[in-house]
Amino acid sequence: MDNALYVGLSRQMTLRRELDIVANNIANANTTGFKVEELMVRTEPAKPARTAGGANPVKFVLDDGVARDFGQGALTQTGGDFDLALEGQGFFKVSTAGGERYTRDGRFTMNPEGKLVTQNGQPVLDDGGGEILLDPLKGPVTIARDGTVSQGAELLGKIAVVRPTDLASFRKDGDNLYRNTTNDTPQAAPDAKIHQGMLEASNVQSITQITKLIEVSRAYESVAKMMDQTSELSRSAVERMGKVQ
Repeated sequence: MDNALYVGLSRQMTLRRELDIVANNIANANTTGFKVEELMVRTEPAKPARTAGGANPVKFVLDDGVARDFGQGALTQTGGDFDLALEGQGFFKVSTAGGERYTRDGRFTMNPEGKLVTQNGQPVLDDGGGEILLDPLKGPVTIARDGTVSQGAELLGKIAVVRPTDLASFRKDGDNLYRNTTNDTPQAAPDAKIHQGMLEASNVQSITQITKLIEVSRAYESVAKMMDQTSELSRSAVERMGKVQ
């Protein structure tokens, strides 16, 4: 196969992956706390068959992972007692069957046992690693900017807000959660503020992502056209060689 077809195929593979990522961004434009993602690519030199005097090595385009923008999303008022939004770099810490996980999705609620939990029933943890227990008979719950939870004059705990040393160490783990992929323990994020009765919107810019979706689709079509033309040239060359013989 001609080198141009190999290069074109490698580019089509990355464009297909980029298309999936952009489509996922658009689909999550209204997901609480979602962070926009972008494909990272790199070139890889290779030495396939080549024409004398042609480029060597040929450089192929490869998928090099996904970058995530953890920039602040807009804060929207909800009025819910257990709706919490984070302002600044930080994550809520929750307990799951697979261990501790982290999230910016503050759509919390109180389960029948009085625990503060996520929408999927996972306990929200305090700064000591314990669960936060509420008493529905003691009146409204107040959550301060620093995460302190109280009912009337009684302090019930302090919601943990942590931040990893390197944000790249956090990987998506489903249900709008992240897991820590290193042995470093995320540390407290004292600069992050909690806003009760609010939620953080996704930081996806829908217009930007729709524009990118169109650009990626056109780029894919352009590469496909180039590959068709290259294939046609090769076919024509073979036919002419056959006639000369």
